[in-house]
Amino acid sequence: MKSTIKDVARMANVSISTVSRVLNNPDIVVKDKRDKVLQAVQELNYSPNALAIGLIHKRTKTLGVLIPDISNLFYAEVIKGMEDAAHESGNNLIICNTDNNEERRLSSLKVLSEKQIDGIVFTSEPIFPDSYEVFKRLNIPIVLAATHSLEYDIPSVKVDDEQAAYDATDYLIKKGHKKIGMISGSMLDPISGLPRIQGFLRAHRAHNIELVPENRIEYGKYLFEDSYKAMQALHAKFPEMTAVFATSDERALAAISYLHEHKVKIPDEVSVIGFDNTRMAGMCFPKLTTVAQPLYEMGSQAIKMLDSLINGVALDEMRFYMNHWIVERDSVKQLNHV
Repeated sequence: MKSTIKDVARMANVSISTVSRVLNNPDIVVKDKRDKVLQAVQELNYSPNALAIGLIHKRTKTLGVLIPDISNLFYAEVIKGMEDAAHESGNNLIICNTDNNEERRLSSLKVLSEKQIDGIVFTSEPIFPDSYEVFKRLNIPIVLAATHSLEYDIPSVKVDDEQAAYDATDYLIKKGHKKIGMISGSMLDPISGLPRIQGFLRAHRAHNIELVPENRIEYGKYLFEDSYKAMQALHAKFPEMTAVFATSDERALAAISYLHEHKVKIPDEVSVIGFDNTRMAGMCFPKLTTVAQPLYEMGSQAIKMLDSLINGVALDEMRFYMNHWIVERDSVKQLNHV
């Protein structure tokens, strides 16, 4: 049977309260009693109940993370950054996959509340009023990762999606491309969909390139299958394009797959640029040129910000924007005319 605090007290010949003090505030216990307790703990292989310790210190050293789709490659590096930062700060993570579903999101928040977590990292999705009301009732620190909220006063860490999309489009234009298509998320998505569309359009205006968005942009969900269909629709209505900007690497891989299957040479006939720089970007053929987000660092930074808030340390910035950059590989061609 698992040893209890009573067993430790009996072996060390001290009171249960003395054992508790040794475990939680050892410096106030005289050395001989402290040594007896620690010896008993070791011999009995006693492990204090984490929840009980949490109740004493009003901390469970457990953080909740809500992600919309655990199968998305984007989150692999983000979560790794979170895990490493949590380990360094002595915290554990509970990761909840909400599956882009409001009911599951609210259910996950309820479970995390029951687990008496110290704080939450909420990723990617917009903050809807129902979620914000739950956040307020939880009354614990919240940090947003790969999303932000202009409506609510919640700290966040992400890249500047509008500027990143501008830079991707500007890169293609400077490579000589003027007939650029786009595979995008919904304009109703205020986190990454609309800002990346705005960056795409702004780059065209900056270079005095006229376009009709309905002819150049195809909208769809982020999954490979949906993006494949989006590329098919885009190619049908804009067959003269020389480049396509896909607003995620998964979308870009779908575009490459469609073009390859339809005997369109990449990048000789159509260039492709992605967004995220997930590990798959360097594994496909041709290797994908893409806008890199510092995914690992974003996850790490979110946990560090959350840990600071939990410990009562004020943040220097409420909305922290991380750098992005373009990783050049093999999927974009320099055209002869500029």
